[in-house]
Amino acid sequence: MAEFDQYNRWEAQIRQVKLPHWSELPKFDLYMDQVVAFVNDAIGQLGVEPITPAMINNYVKHQVIIAPVKKKYQTMQLADLLLIGLLKPLFSTETIRHGIDQVTAGDFPKQAYDNFIDVLNNSLKNLGQGQPEAPAKTLNDKLMQVAADTILNRIQSEQLLRMIQKPIKPIKKVK
Repeated sequence: MAEFDQYNRWEAQIRQVKLPHWSELPKFDLYMDQVVAFVNDAIGQLGVEPITPAMINNYVKHQVIIAPVKKKYQTMQLADLLLIGLLKPLFSTETIRHGIDQVTAGDFPKQAYDNFIDVLNNSLKNLGQGQPEAPAKTLNDKLMQVAADTILNRIQSEQLLRMIQKPIKPIKKVK
């Protein structure tokens, strides 16, 4: 029972996480070390793998995000990196880029990003509360809800596994 109480405390902490909207992203260009610190601070609360400079360079090289201008990253790149950081453990970078492109095709990037953050923040806030989700009105809305649910399911399952993990005795080889 103590383990379940510990899990409930973890859920309560996760319900307090609030990811930044576009207007809360820095309004000035950032260098690589600042980008890494900002992104990891924002998504690290969820226990996701930190983003590294090598990862960002790889995303630029493979055109997952646009290249920095004079080694400085702008708001659009920060938004993309936050989304990639959340979704990378679940999907390939090609799938993530394709999803971002599809959602922003019918909406401005700022609005599309804020809509996804609203869906994800709402899902975080209601984690474990049994609150029904608002029904999606469009396929883009449904895609964002499914992606948010997938992120939450992953972090929940990883936390549960960490909590119930018992040492496993190695199997002895028979000669």
